[in-house]
Amino acid sequence: MSTIIRWNPLREMAAMQSAMDRMFNDTWRNLSWGDSELGGFNLPLDINETDREYTVTTDLPGVSADNIHVKFQDGVLLIEAELPETTVQKEGERSLLKERRWGKFSRSVRLPQQVNANAVEASFQDGVLTLTLPKAEEVQPRLIPIKAGNGKK
Repeated sequence: MSTIIRWNPLREMAAMQSAMDRMFNDTWRNLSWGDSELGGFNLPLDINETDREYTVTTDLPGVSADNIHVKFQDGVLLIEAELPETTVQKEGERSLLKERRWGKFSRSVRLPQQVNANAVEASFQDGVLTLTLPKAEEVQPRLIPIKAGNGKK
């Protein structure tokens, strides 16, 4: 014997919306917390600019200076780092929650003006990486002298 159920489009739409919400929530959680198999994590940067230079700052807690690599090529700044997994499970122990980040991660950003790559400075203190990238001489503002009168000496 068959049972006839009245079709309710609103119920179907609500079920579809719930499924989509779950899918997007899972996707964003994986992208923001990530692990080495999902491509790492997003490395947040602060970039400030003056007439003469760019300053890039990022937090890298727990990373040693030996595991940080900074490259500048063709107008693109690349910061790569690796944070080794530090949790070692004892025999008979199992993880109930594992939220601490580990693995390789990187971030690249194209700067809007040319940089003097030979004068770039990097410092790393208390888990904060600070890069100073001086702008190339040709893109820095110049003071143009103005001649008074008819321009003749």
